[in-house]
Amino acid sequence: MAGDAAGDSGAAAGGPGPSAAGAAPDPRRWKALAVCLVGGFMTLLDVSIVNVALPSIREGLRTPVSDLQWVLSGYALAFGLFLIPAGRLGDARGRRVVFMVGLALFTLASAACGAAQSSLWLVIARLVQGFAGGTVTPQISALIQQMFSGRERGRAFGMFGTVVGISTAVGPLLGGLIIQLAGADDGWRWVFYVNLPLGVVCLLLARRLLPDTPAAGRVRLRDLDPIGVLLLGCGVLALLLPFVQSQQWHNDEKWLLLLVAAALLACFVKWESRCRTGGTQPVLNLSLFHVRSFSLGCLLILLYFGGFTTIFFITTLYLQSGLHYSALEAGLAITPFALGSAVAAGVGGRLVGRFGRPLVLVGLVMVTVGLAATASAVHLVPGHAAGWAMAAPLLVAGLGSGLVISPNQTLTLSEVPVAMAGSAGGTLQTGQRVGSAIGIAAVGSVFFAQVEPDGWPTAYDHGLVMSVAFVIAALVVAVADVIAGHRAGAHHGGGKADRESQDREPPDR
Repeated sequence: MAGDAAGDSGAAAGGPGPSAAGAAPDPRRWKALAVCLVGGFMTLLDVSIVNVALPSIREGLRTPVSDLQWVLSGYALAFGLFLIPAGRLGDARGRRVVFMVGLALFTLASAACGAAQSSLWLVIARLVQGFAGGTVTPQISALIQQMFSGRERGRAFGMFGTVVGISTAVGPLLGGLIIQLAGADDGWRWVFYVNLPLGVVCLLLARRLLPDTPAAGRVRLRDLDPIGVLLLGCGVLALLLPFVQSQQWHNDEKWLLLLVAAALLACFVKWESRCRTGGTQPVLNLSLFHVRSFSLGCLLILLYFGGFTTIFFITTLYLQSGLHYSALEAGLAITPFALGSAVAAGVGGRLVGRFGRPLVLVGLVMVTVGLAATASAVHLVPGHAAGWAMAAPLLVAGLGSGLVISPNQTLTLSEVPVAMAGSAGGTLQTGQRVGSAIGIAAVGSVFFAQVEPDGWPTAYDHGLVMSVAFVIAALVVAVADVIAGHRAGAHHGGGKADRESQDREPPDR
């Protein structure tokens, strides 16, 4: 890691970087982290906060159902498409610059969303907002890699994991509160306008506190691998579209797009392999997937987010449509999950260096138990009081979730060289977005299929079973990683290899 360490220690005065050998760490690195976390909170919050605003948007703009779907899915789709290219751009051009450009665009797009006069205007603004969010997010994990090392890196990723969990879980509550205060007619506009003051303050602080990227410089278009970006973008788009549009496209022919996606992604892999031997810097270095912690961590989080994000989707639907809760009441009912996730993510970030992947394993078991208990609570306490009955089991599931997202982020990126941190972080985030889209489509189809014949409680029960299935699949991956880690430790004469990797700089491969 000597090359990276030397480079990073030469970070320009624009902000803190890892200190040179023997020097005291720059105290501003924690302030810089706070700026990153605020930016991350804004972009990730907009994945879920709009859910409770949809009825208000529909009334205010006379929006058809198909456009409402794109208000939600368009943001997630654009967000997921740009994560890896944006991570690569930040690595090459400079993470502070790309973070600031993305955040400025996100703030302007939020203003455009709030000022929308038609559903088409709102959908286009949401697409731009999604691209901007996808530009900001991979820079955060890359900057954490750049600014921190050893146990401090685990703590920093723990804080980022807390933000991921809170922003996803608190979205319905915050959205409901804003609509309650601003009124049903224009409350949805303030769901977007709330980003404006945060964005302006964050931009000013980012310019002052965030570090430069030592290896960044002038970049030619071919250095960003445009062909690879195009193949990857089209492949991810073809993969996500049939899931995102599952409620609008009723013909089974939509699933043929999965074959198209497989072909495009195969072409992407072949092109990226050729780039490595041809002297062109690939958008995604495929050698990253030779690292067990990275490849299994990406697969685990894809499966987990397939179950994790669907919990809020079906719970808010059940409470609002089935039990006639208000948007604010539905958000409050999910708050125990958000609180548990926030508390446990910070703890998980501190403990991951000591316990490694088994900590994630414990978290997945807790989520499974908590969701199963939530389904039981709905049956034991039917009717309007079901929201109260969910509180304790959702708290358990939230505590478990905090031990999954944050430690997995640390473990997955622990052996990634800092020079590739942006594209690696973008890949990890892309897995989350793909998992969310697939999970919502799969769980949603099961949920809606049960509503008409059997009613909301049964639909919720079946939906939770599907969510648990995704979590159990992630649990299997975690078990496989733990077993492989023990075997590797035994082969090298010690069982602490994975844990020790958290206490030192990752090797430069």
